[in-house]
Amino acid sequence: MDIQLMLTGLLGFFWGGFTAPISIRLAYDYQIMDLPDRRKIHEERTPRGAGLGLWAGYLLWSLYFVSGMPDVRYSATAATLVFLGGYVDDMKSVSPFIRLAIHLFAAGLVVFTSPLSFFSKVVCLFWITGTTSAYNFIDGVNGLCISVFMASALAICLVGHYPFGVAAAATALGVLCWNFPMAQTFLGDGGSTLLGFLFTSHFVMDGMPVLAKADLHEMILLFLLWGGVPVLDTLIAFSRRIMRGHSPFYPDKRHLHHLLIERTRSHLAAVLCLLLLHALILSCGVAVYAKLRS
Repeated sequence: MDIQLMLTGLLGFFWGGFTAPISIRLAYDYQIMDLPDRRKIHEERTPRGAGLGLWAGYLLWSLYFVSGMPDVRYSATAATLVFLGGYVDDMKSVSPFIRLAIHLFAAGLVVFTSPLSFFSKVVCLFWITGTTSAYNFIDGVNGLCISVFMASALAICLVGHYPFGVAAAATALGVLCWNFPMAQTFLGDGGSTLLGFLFTSHFVMDGMPVLAKADLHEMILLFLLWGGVPVLDTLIAFSRRIMRGHSPFYPDKRHLHHLLIERTRSHLAAVLCLLLLHALILSCGVAVYAKLRS
């Protein structure tokens, strides 16, 4: 790894670690708090909004790399919309349909400027939008969403796209120190959806040469594998709810992390099991990506 990437990683780690306390202070000042209820695991009022530092860090990263990666103008604008939509929801509930519209529009900014075919753009649009929400769905136990994102960002490094992967994983690690094992702050909807959007949008932008020559079924397989645990958990949850006659968006405590905590009686074990599963699925995604690129 060259010196620039090492410095990027170090700066990202310290940025994440030092901005988290600022977001915590703001959460206390403006009462941006996550309150316990029957659907949640935690039992104490906990500050939300740790995604604030992640968002600000990404904007700074974008300013530095925009000359060599002009497409980050679209992803930075879109990421801002996603984060602010979730951050406002952390303060005062926002209609899920409004947030879905924001996610679709943000995904459109990234996708429809690409050279992909129309149908490929549609697949990318729905994958980015769906996985953005899926990262929010798995953010129900300390450290899970951030660690899954870090694994995904490192997988992007494995296929040769270092600038984003290194910076994103390092910044997330800095924030993780405040979220795991005992959470002093939560990502909130703004942070969890931001992580999902950043990963998916950069996977599409950086992987454009591979996606452009992939058949539709190959693209779908690639997206399922790179979506990993968040996508798997969402598909299982939606299927279960529909079969029971409920809305797919009906909230419950039957996500994979809930079931693992019931079985293992350990939050740490649940996070490690799901992180291992995510890494295994990602490894298959990396293999498929490498085959399509060759």
